[in-house]
Formats: sequence, C-alpha cells, structure tokens
Amino acid sequence: MNKPAHKKKLRIQKLLPVLSGITLLSFTFGLSLFYIEQQLSILVSGLIILAGLSFIALVRVWFNLNRRGLKHRQAVKLLKLAQWQRLARGLTMLIVSIAFIGGSNYLANSSDIRWDVTQDKQHTLSTNTIKFVDTLNSEIKLTAFYVGMPPKYLQDLFKEYQRVSAGLISTEIIDPIEQIAYAATFGNVISGQERKVIVQSGNNRKEVDFSQSALSEEKLTNAIARVSRAPRQVYFLTGHGEYSILNNDNVGLSTFKQLLANNNIHSKPLMLGITQSIPDDCDVLIVAGPQHELTKTEVTLIDDYLTTGGDVLFLIEHSLVTTPDKPLTAKQQQKNPALNNILNQWGLNVQSDVVVDLTNHVGDDVGSPATKNYQPHKAITEGLDYTFYVRPRSIRVLEQRRPTLKLAPIVFTVSKENSWAETNRTLAIEFDQGLDTAGPVAFAYVVYEETAEEKQENGSSDTRLIVFTDADFLTNVYINQYSNAQMGLNIVNWLAELDYQVFLSSKEINVARLDLTSKQQRQVVVILFLLPFFFVIIGLVVWLRSKVHG
Repeated sequence: MNKPAHKKKLRIQKLLPVLSGITLLSFTFGLSLFYIEQQLSILVSGLIILAGLSFIALVRVWFNLNRRGLKHRQAVKLLKLAQWQRLARGLTMLIVSIAFIGGSNYLANSSDIRWDVTQDKQHTLSTNTIKFVDTLNSEIKLTAFYVGMPPKYLQDLFKEYQRVSAGLISTEIIDPIEQIAYAATFGNVISGQERKVIVQSGNNRKEVDFSQSALSEEKLTNAIARVSRAPRQVYFLTGHGEYSILNNDNVGLSTFKQLLANNNIHSKPLMLGITQSIPDDCDVLIVAGPQHELTKTEVTLIDDYLTTGGDVLFLIEHSLVTTPDKPLTAKQQQKNPALNNILNQWGLNVQSDVVVDLTNHVGDDVGSPATKNYQPHKAITEGLDYTFYVRPRSIRVLEQRRPTLKLAPIVFTVSKENSWAETNRTLAIEFDQGLDTAGPVAFAYVVYEETAEEKQENGSSDTRLIVFTDADFLTNVYINQYSNAQMGLNIVNWLAELDYQVFLSSKEINVARLDLTSKQQRQVVVILFLLPFFFVIIGLVVWLRSKVHG
C-alpha cells in the first residue's frame, strides 16, 4: 500500500472511536431526556438527529475500511488459536458471572434468613404480630392510599406482612389521584392530603389513617385483627333493674346495642338467676347500672368468671341525693349498689359521693361533668374528644391488693380547684376539707391482670376489667352527644380484643422522607442507569482508540 493511501486509511480509522462515542452518547442522552420530559423537545430532536447522522457516518467509514480489505497476515492473525482462547476465556468468565449472580439472587429469595440492622428493628415485625398472623385462616387485603411516591418504610412494612403470612395477606399501594377510577371503587372521597390503609377480609372492612404520623405495626395489626376475627359476643346482665338493650326509650341501651352490632359485636341479655352460669362464648360481660344488689350466687359466678380470665364492664349508677327536709330511707340508700363486694377483690372501692365540677359541666348541672381529661390509652382515649357523665362517683384504690393487679384511672374531671367528690348528699354543694376528695377526680378505672402460667395451661386468659361510675352516658338519650358513643365502643373493643395487643411494642418509625415528583423520579432512574452505561461508552471509545493506534 502506498504512503498516501496508508495515511488516508489511518485518518479514517481514527474517526471510528470518535463517531462511535458521538453516536452512543447522543442517542443515550436524547432518549434519556425524552423519558424525563415525556415530550419531543428541540434538544431531544437535535440529539437524536445528531446520533442518526453520526451513525450514518460511522457505517460509511466502516464500509470504506472493509472495502479496502485486510492484509492476508492480518486475517490469519485473527484466526490464530490464541485469539479463540481469549474469546473462550472471556465467554467462560461471563457465563460464570451470570451464574453466580443468578444463583445468589435465587438463594437470597428462597432463604428465610434475614438480618435487620436498623436501630429500632423497624424492618422486622414483633414476635407477637408474627404469632398472630400465623393464626389467620382467611385472606386479608391491604390497600394503601398514598398520593405521590410512597415512602420506603411503607413498602417494607407491607412486604413483611406478605412474607410472614405465607400469601394470606396481599398488599397494594395506589395513588388515588392517578388511579382515581380504581380508588372510587372503595367508596372514598379522594383527597390529596389523606393517607390511609383499607384493611379488608370478606365483608369486613377497617380503615387506618396515617395522615399525621407514620403507619405503625400496632395500628395495622389491630385493624387486621378486627376484620379477621369471628364476631365477639357480649352479654348484658339483667334482673336487677339494669338498663336494657331491648329498651328503645330514652333510658334504654338499644342504640348502644346497634353500635356494637355495626362493629361485629353481638349483644344478648343474661339473667344469672335463671341460667346459673355465664355462657362459654361470653367475651365481655356488661353490668349496666343495677338498681338492686346481686345475690351471693351471682357474685360468686362473676368472681369465678373474672378469676378465670373473663372480661367485665361495670357501669355503676349514681348515689341517690336528696334535700335536708327529705332524708333518704334505708331502702333508698341501698339503691344503685356500688358492687364493692366484687370490685374490692380487684383493688377498687366505689365511694358514696357525687363528683361535681363547677366550671366544666353540661347545662346547669354541676354534677354532670364534661371532660377531655383522660389518661393516655391507645385503645380507649387516644384522639377522643369531650365526653360527659351524669352524677358519677369517685373511685378509691385500695392499698391492700394483689401485686399482680395493674390499675389505672382513665377519666378525670377537668378542673383542679373547682371540682371535687361531694360527700354531702343533700345537695349542699361546698368543698369540705378532710371530707371531700379534691379534684381532678377519677371516676373511671381500668384493671388488668396477667394470668399465671399454671392457669394459662388450663386455658385461662388475662383478665380485663373497666369500671365507670355512670351508665347514663350510654343510654339512648345521651349516647350520640359529645364523644360518648366512641368512648363506649372503645372500652368494649378493648375488653373484647385479642390478648396479643396488650404486649405490642410501640416502635416509633422515624421516616426520612424524600418526596419526589414524577419527573424527579424519572431523573433518578436515568441517573442510576445512565451512569454505568456512560462508563461503558467511555471504555468502548478507549478500546477502539487503542486498536486503531495498535
């Protein structure tokens, strides 16, 4: 080959890496910009055209080089055994690498061995939740409504529930704005600010709102328990002048019965004087304002029921009051018993007084305190607004009680200086130091006792007991006022709940949030995939240059 022709060939060869780099980079950047912008802009069009022109030039150069042919010794060199050996080694390494990556991925997905190295173990469900999920025998569907890109913690939490449930729990996260038609099938008003999970099992459904704080394992497991469990059965004691679930008048509990039914809780009356036993399917026994004392047999039956892990709601009615010119008779003084012959065994004693609040009450009755002063309790008082009660009594905790009992007041009067427990039942409302109990006064208590191991082996569960010194707040005339209905539902729900919830750890999920628009999400995808491809292009150009100059 003469010198001018050789120089021309070298110049053409030097164009190969340049044209290859321009073609690949222009096409890659143009395609990436089109993916990000979702439209064919001038810049995108220019890059695609540049890639096309450089590709045509590259083909032309390649054609010219091949037309001139290779020297015989170069062709022979390509066919040398060493070339084939290098090619075989390269292919072998490629196959081994692919096999290693594929095998590692298979083992990682098929193995159940996991390590959670986060500080609060937020990627691991609690032991009690896992045990509860193992007991599920019906399919559960979790649908999260989240506008925009869902946080990583939510996706991880859903994956954990799917993993431990062995397929019984299915999950999905939808954007109710982008998937508005599908979201509408859930019967929800679409809101860009609202974030919630809809938990479904059969015809049962429960919504969990997490608009203000991160979705917790505790809330989600509670919701799953409520939709998956069998209907709860509560019995209302009768035969002593109690408020009746069959009474539709103002003093009846028919509205409360319907409220419970709407929440998968069935109600039945129970007359112990006839049955002589508390039914085995009784999840909660409700004693709603008896006007007369229970018999010794009935007291014994309730004592035994509590001792073996039964759950009871006591709604004690008010002490009768009068005026100085009309003293109470012995019979009147015995009306609306405190049931201390039962409650004393559980560390409580209901007093014969009237709780008054001069500044926070309903209407003109200072003996009907309205309050929002609650002891924090996630299942009962969290997020609860004002409730009110008609002439409640104070409750005293006995010093001599079993050390295994856990007691906590849950409802108090609001005022400290202007509320007290009035012992004068002749309506002379005045605080008497040493006689009356100063405010804030507690008039509702929660009692909880874990069952001893030997009793657990016999099938006994933990005992839960709630005492309110008023039943009127749940009657038909008052239940829909303030948050009385919610309070009534909360206390029965807590009493009827599954045991695991008491022990759920309240792990706080610290969410490091990065909200991205859809365009920003596409930019992240491009960066993640373009960066390694960019290095591949640079490597290809360098390799071509070395071949040309070699």
